[in-house]
Amino acid sequence: MAKNTSLYFRIVEGRNLPAKDVSGTSDPYCIVKVDNEVVARTATVWKNLSPFWGEEYTLHLPMGFHSLSFHLYQNDSTSKHCFRPTDWLNLTRVNPDEEVQGEIHLSLELLKDTEKISLRCQVIEARDLAPRDISGTSDPFTRVIFNNHSAETSIIKKTRFPHWGETLELELDLEELSEEGTVTVEVWDWDMVGKNDFLGKVEIPFACLHKTPLLEGWFRLLPLGNNELGALRLKVCLVEDRILPSVYYQPLIHLLVDALTMLEEVNTVESRQDVAMTLVKIYLGQGLVVPFLDYLNTREVNHTTDPNTLFRSNSLSSKAMEQFMKAVGMLYLHEVLKPIINRIFDEKKYIELDPCKIDLNRAVSEAEVRDSSVEILQSYLTSIIESIVGSVDQCPPVMRVAFKQLHKRVEEQFAEPENEDVKYLAISGFFFLRFFAPAILTPKLFQLRDQHADTRTSRTLLLLAKALQSVGNLGLQLGHGKEQWMAPLHPIILRSVASVKDFLDKLIDIDHDIVTVKEGYLHKHKAEGPQLLSRFAFKKRYFWLTSETLSYAKTSDWQNVNELNQWLSAIRKVSIYNERMLPSFHPGAHRSGKWTCCLQADLTGCSRTHSAVTLGDWSDPLDPDGETQTIYKQLLQALYNFCLTDGAECNVQRMKAGQRIAARLLVVIEDLEQAHTQHRLGLLILMPVKS
Repeated sequence: MAKNTSLYFRIVEGRNLPAKDVSGTSDPYCIVKVDNEVVARTATVWKNLSPFWGEEYTLHLPMGFHSLSFHLYQNDSTSKHCFRPTDWLNLTRVNPDEEVQGEIHLSLELLKDTEKISLRCQVIEARDLAPRDISGTSDPFTRVIFNNHSAETSIIKKTRFPHWGETLELELDLEELSEEGTVTVEVWDWDMVGKNDFLGKVEIPFACLHKTPLLEGWFRLLPLGNNELGALRLKVCLVEDRILPSVYYQPLIHLLVDALTMLEEVNTVESRQDVAMTLVKIYLGQGLVVPFLDYLNTREVNHTTDPNTLFRSNSLSSKAMEQFMKAVGMLYLHEVLKPIINRIFDEKKYIELDPCKIDLNRAVSEAEVRDSSVEILQSYLTSIIESIVGSVDQCPPVMRVAFKQLHKRVEEQFAEPENEDVKYLAISGFFFLRFFAPAILTPKLFQLRDQHADTRTSRTLLLLAKALQSVGNLGLQLGHGKEQWMAPLHPIILRSVASVKDFLDKLIDIDHDIVTVKEGYLHKHKAEGPQLLSRFAFKKRYFWLTSETLSYAKTSDWQNVNELNQWLSAIRKVSIYNERMLPSFHPGAHRSGKWTCCLQADLTGCSRTHSAVTLGDWSDPLDPDGETQTIYKQLLQALYNFCLTDGAECNVQRMKAGQRIAARLLVVIEDLEQAHTQHRLGLLILMPVKS
């Protein structure tokens, strides 16, 4: 049985941040760390003391992780602030004494004999200490303290991985044996000039040594206290699941096809997106995502009488298609839109069509602003449309197959001549209105840009997103809205209709599918034994990562602010079953027969390999059992919600999926609950369950 721990959090906004620029503002961004390892970074919000991010992340955490921290940075300085997660949180200033990391290996023993009583502390080694010197290392020594007694180890120069192997003894008085004090082990960086720098501490209650006379192990170093500074609003949810063996989930997977109607009935609009995301992952893992989407879309099409309302609501089928496009189409989206989005950000042109918003303080007339804006918008919109309609071969095949099935179902349901455009509108509604237009409106949320757009660029993107929505509607609603000032763009929108239809016809001419895990730039070096490497020893190459291979070439274009974190995450995910993974490594260079990190000659690494923290994203290797466990919890909550308030049996009439599905579902949930209970009691036996 596997254990799955996931952390969902949303970095919402900050308030009352300190001014760090001479202009009286700041340029803040947020860094997320797990056990002092950076795993994610937000965009920079320029010139703002109350920034809004609204960025969401999912972290898959290893067993035994210790800490999650959020650090706020000024974009052009080294000042930073640290805080702990919940709702609105007070920020605390980070100084060198509080920014600690690493572990220390200790052995503590309470010795009692007729002649003396002593506390013996064997300081063995430490690893991954914080660098305090300009060289990127430290000169650490350790101090053991209890009451008024203290002793220190020797100083180990220029290392973050010191080996002491020293024994320190503190002689105690008899009356001190009954005290409830604390044994403190502090690690310091020695400085010849000025005061020593704090590297961390370990606190062990003296009572523990009464219960366990010999205490030995690795201890995580802890920081000192801190002071409040500003505030940050977060939404954090930690989910820990016990994943049963696959055989226990098979009845639920089989039942899901019959229970999809009930899933939509028993879930709120807010939770429907989570359910859709989970179901898409399950069926991608089963290789059945196209039949799954076809089932949902067929049901929605058959229940729609007015073609103008088709897929216009937040139904389960609409949400599932939306999440599916993000799952398989993000790299495609980048290839199509990124060059144009970069051009818009770089040019930063003033554009406005709404006469109520035109800046009259400019040295040009309103008509000149409008004419210039129309010309620029037409240029941008033409580039976007041409890039999209020319991208048939770039579109992921599995997306094309799903759209082909959707086209077929809509054409069968609305076969009348007056509904000729409905089969196109069904696809373009997803493709343009729910995929490309939102990406143009907020490029940062689709990783098209490292930062959010400024006010001027945001307005340009909004006008382009509105125009592209009209393109997706095939120009059928032009002239009927309130924004008549968009009329100068109507001719180019209407001229694009024929090319869009031709593009959609070519898009659905497909038979099979392929998906890539990740691609992007990395620096490679051919290893030739332990040696000191120069900066010229690495070559920049474009890599493609799949579940089977890691390949590279010289050219392509893909960059964003979280690129390194995403590569580490992707490589960890595809390597999860690699039995030859090294448990440790040397972070330093091999020089003069020794490693610079720990000053040892041993090839065995002095530091543990980085944690198994991974960023949740749409290119995750699929975990059907984990996703099915999530759906199981959703269904369990749904059944609870549909129970009568007096605690009687479930009101089956309110469960529109019908008595047969409800009865089967109750049996499946009962079996899963029993399996989870048996696991908690240590009685789980691997055997098939009732179907």
